[in-house]
Amino acid sequence: MQQKYDVVIADTSCFILLDKIGEIELLKKLFTSITTTETIAAEFRKPLPQWVNILPVQNTPYQHLLEIEIDEGEASAFALSVEYSNSLLIIDDMKSRKLAEKLFLNYTGTLGILLKAKEWNILSSVKPILEKIQLTNFRFSQKVFDDILTIAGEK
Repeated sequence: MQQKYDVVIADTSCFILLDKIGEIELLKKLFTSITTTETIAAEFRKPLPQWVNILPVQNTPYQHLLEIEIDEGEASAFALSVEYSNSLLIIDDMKSRKLAEKLFLNYTGTLGILLKAKEWNILSSVKPILEKIQLTNFRFSQKVFDDILTIAGEK
């Protein structure tokens, strides 16, 4: 069963990776709309699809505080996420994921999105997508590859 979020906020790495492998529409299939910040949209350096909502961060002092620990784009995503009571962050950077956990924020990574797509019958298999990702500069271990296949019931 799909979990509903008030807003799903994607970081730059998610957009870049899914764009590189031709799978950016997967986000729309999963969540109908995605939200991001002006900072992240600028970091992406190309037009985002029309179904991506680009919003300004209201609490910029909080964003600047977070920039002590994480980069500007991720900090803007975190700051935007706390403006909603039920948000999901899509972030890949390990340091940012650890901070999200400490701040009790809902988060997943781009690879987690693949598992959600399989679970929700949007993808029939995650393996071909993982193999396309392996051809990019996005790095993950063989153990992560195998673990994802196991969770997806493909191993």
